[in-house]
Amino acid sequence: MVAGELLSQPVTALKGVGGKVAERLIKIGVQQVQDLLFHLPLRYQDRTRLMPFGALRPQQEVLVEGTIQLSQVKFGRRRSLLCHVSDGTGSLILRFFHFSKAQQEQLAKGRRIRCFGEVRNGPSSLEMVHPEYQLLAADGIVPVDNELTPIYPTTEGLHQLSLRKLMKQALALLDKEAMPELLTPAARLHDAAEYSLVEALKYVHQPPPDAAVDQLLERQHPAQKRLAYEELLAQQLTMKKLRAQTQHHTAPMLKGDKAYRQQLLQALPFPLTKAQQRVIDDILQDIAQPHPMQRLVQGDVGSGKTVVAALAAVEAVAAGCQAVMMAPTELLAEQHFRTFSNWLSPLGIQVGWCAGKQTASERKQVLEQLQSGEIKVVVGTHALFQDEVTFNNLGLVIIDEQHRFGVHQRLALRDKGRDIDSMPHQLVMTATPIPRTLAMTAYADLNVSVIDELPPGRTPVTTVVLPDTRRDDVIARVHAACQQQRQVYWVCTLIEESEHLQCQAAEDTATALQDSLPDLRIGLVHGRMKPTDKERVMTAFKLGELDMLVATTVIEVGVDVPNASLMVIENAERLGLSQLHQLRGRVGRGQIESHCVLMYHPPLSENGQARLKCLRESNDGFVIAQRDLEIRGPGEVLGTRQTGLPQFRVADLIEDQDLLAVMDRAARVLLQEAPKLADALVLRWFAHKLDFGHV
Repeated sequence: MVAGELLSQPVTALKGVGGKVAERLIKIGVQQVQDLLFHLPLRYQDRTRLMPFGALRPQQEVLVEGTIQLSQVKFGRRRSLLCHVSDGTGSLILRFFHFSKAQQEQLAKGRRIRCFGEVRNGPSSLEMVHPEYQLLAADGIVPVDNELTPIYPTTEGLHQLSLRKLMKQALALLDKEAMPELLTPAARLHDAAEYSLVEALKYVHQPPPDAAVDQLLERQHPAQKRLAYEELLAQQLTMKKLRAQTQHHTAPMLKGDKAYRQQLLQALPFPLTKAQQRVIDDILQDIAQPHPMQRLVQGDVGSGKTVVAALAAVEAVAAGCQAVMMAPTELLAEQHFRTFSNWLSPLGIQVGWCAGKQTASERKQVLEQLQSGEIKVVVGTHALFQDEVTFNNLGLVIIDEQHRFGVHQRLALRDKGRDIDSMPHQLVMTATPIPRTLAMTAYADLNVSVIDELPPGRTPVTTVVLPDTRRDDVIARVHAACQQQRQVYWVCTLIEESEHLQCQAAEDTATALQDSLPDLRIGLVHGRMKPTDKERVMTAFKLGELDMLVATTVIEVGVDVPNASLMVIENAERLGLSQLHQLRGRVGRGQIESHCVLMYHPPLSENGQARLKCLRESNDGFVIAQRDLEIRGPGEVLGTRQTGLPQFRVADLIEDQDLLAVMDRAARVLLQEAPKLADALVLRWFAHKLDFGHV
């Protein structure tokens, strides 16, 4: 075998890898031997020390050893075998639901047993359910492992034991052949990058007996940090390449004669804030360029992103192009459609509407007018992705609430306006503020603008947190608010995924509230209503014909009723912080002092307490988003399953914020100094996910 080729051999060169195993390895992104080395442990099990029973705590994963004092079969809802084990310092029950007669005979009173598993609270004492175990001779000492046991991400039919055996072979080949360092000295901008790559790989796969166990378990060891540095850098390079690819394309230069823009600004009943003006200047500068704009506009609830979008759209129309605006829900898209129509129709600009629930004839008409160029601005939902939607001359794509759509989806819409080389400009908006570290990673292919000031006249919302045992007090408060001619939202949240159950709960709540408050006019809105019915109720609420609106979380974004000054959110502990903040943003939209009541069902977990406390103390979306990130992690905050953000093997976007801070600079240095090394680094970490680089 030629030097330098050992690690690039197909994985079938290893002992024990036939066709079946190779197929399973491909599922986890392993094709070559070196891919195995970068398939890093998710976590470790510590089987290096025996834990005395007296020191056990629930949720620990431990190795224990003792003598069986009693073995019995219990018949309840499920038959189970219970073994009471003791080591002199305390006792523990081993519980088996699946067991054979032979097993029952083996696990007899007086036998010595060693087990590994998770300790849980049982009905009468601490338990382990189906632990791994081995029976030991009555005397004699059996040594424990002398290194931590790595646990790898795997797939069906591929066992941890097999993976560890393959890993040993790969590490033996690593001893024979050095793996190239792909970081230039100038691209090492953090202490973590000084550690040797080969040493780091050996350490994380086979931690030595004297390993810093706690550091490894908390993912803070320098070896893990070294690998996280390289992985984050590879991801940053991928995004930079994606951005560079976009910049190769041309885009229509959208520079109109300002007439539309000035007419719209004069017609608005309010002046723009400085922040809105700054963001519009950024956008106008971008869309006047001959290459596609890729800009993300972040603005807290109610900061006025819709006006910014409308001004960008009229600029596109003034330059002879069409603009499209897409929102994630019919309700929000309808609201944007109405707002755009009110603002743009007086300027003589035709606004179209495209959604899934249109009749065939309505849809046909819209599609024809889009294709002919008669409709200049179209607003809609996912329905805009469909193949039959074609534009005459699409120059600008605006996407609202970006985190609800995947990268692939937003780029699919952009491709609607694509010529051989030309692409429309893209403006992405979100009212879910994204912490800076996360934005730098997830949206490194976009420029970011922030609308960081609220329009004058918005009043801060006072938030209170109450248990649902005080429901009667809350109902009395609602009644008092309505008697003062104020309006109220009552939001029902259910943890069930089923939309049907959520709507049922909202209907029951509306009925119960109407019984308690017979003198109030109460409306109901939920996801299973026909758009026309939903529209009718929302309009009645907006016009003040209803005192209270009972709704599911469909009202999370976009509904604007300045006279609504009180919001009650049931089961608030079941929603994420950012979603609660979004909902709360529906009140406080006028001059009236506004309140939000977060009702929870006790007892509240520590996590739940921390979340609701954060909302009570802050009205700042960015503070809340940062806290949400710390509590729930990036996958939940961004909806990773669809953002195109890779699932990292070792890096952690919260723990490694210190590394993230230097990534942009490190990537620029490496691309400038050694583009070939940059390519090799992306291949090393993301070869199996390169579709992510080509979205």
